[in-house]
Amino acid sequence: MNSSDKELRAFTLSALQSNEEFVKGIKYDFKQTKAVKPLLDSDLDKVFPVSLRTVFLGPPGAGKGTQAPLLSEYFKACHLSTGDILRAHVKQGTDLGIQAKEIMDKGGLVSDEIMVNIIKDELENNVTCKNGFILDGFPRTVPQAQKLDEMLTARNTPLETALELEIDDSLLVSRITGRLIHPASGRSYHTEFNPPKVAMTDDATGEPLVRRSDDNVEALTKRLATYHTQTAPIAAFYKSQYKWRGIDAAKKPDEVSIRIMESLPSDTVISAMFRNQAEVLKKLYNETK
Repeated sequence: MNSSDKELRAFTLSALQSNEEFVKGIKYDFKQTKAVKPLLDSDLDKVFPVSLRTVFLGPPGAGKGTQAPLLSEYFKACHLSTGDILRAHVKQGTDLGIQAKEIMDKGGLVSDEIMVNIIKDELENNVTCKNGFILDGFPRTVPQAQKLDEMLTARNTPLETALELEIDDSLLVSRITGRLIHPASGRSYHTEFNPPKVAMTDDATGEPLVRRSDDNVEALTKRLATYHTQTAPIAAFYKSQYKWRGIDAAKKPDEVSIRIMESLPSDTVISAMFRNQAEVLKKLYNETK
């Protein structure tokens, strides 16, 4: 990384405070000038375009369910948890969902082709994906990564980064056994490290949280064995493309978030930052009308 990149990243990190903090102390009489009005009346997504294109890798309990929604909110990009979108397509009875259900009803595994097409359908029809995507739970094998690459390249939206949350297996036991999930959104909490504001209740909706039936030591051991067998080749695949970024997931969630932001393309981070801050100014401007 050259010095200009370091300066850019330092500038970016300095702006990772809340947008409300950004406008604190701004003493600006919007009624006294029209200079700011053209910007605030514009489509901020066009003025500050954002296209986040990343995938999360990491063992169960590494923090993907905590970090992905934070990125989704900051960049206003869709968080595609492949298990969730597969279940949604099955429930909605889409063509892809029907194909997947037929396979699952027979005890089979949904094909890579169907999963890639489900992701493609989300990218093309889910309005929350207009500013990019965060994939979570796919790919899990090199052939899946290759098929995903082919689809994204054909759409002219190639993957930019593959973020692997790295953490020692011994630290995952306490994380997994204390994990809480909001089924509808996929948001995750932890009784010790990231507790909800109200016990067993989702912060955003007030709906109840649940514990996954496989969040136990025996199931975790099996899942970790599968993960390590499959993921080492995927990491090597993305390293060969210079897209892999290793993130120390043993740190506190806030520190992990900062490291993730450091690992993303600087222009994407800064564009999102300016857009978010402009949205706050736009809100203040409208309140003065």
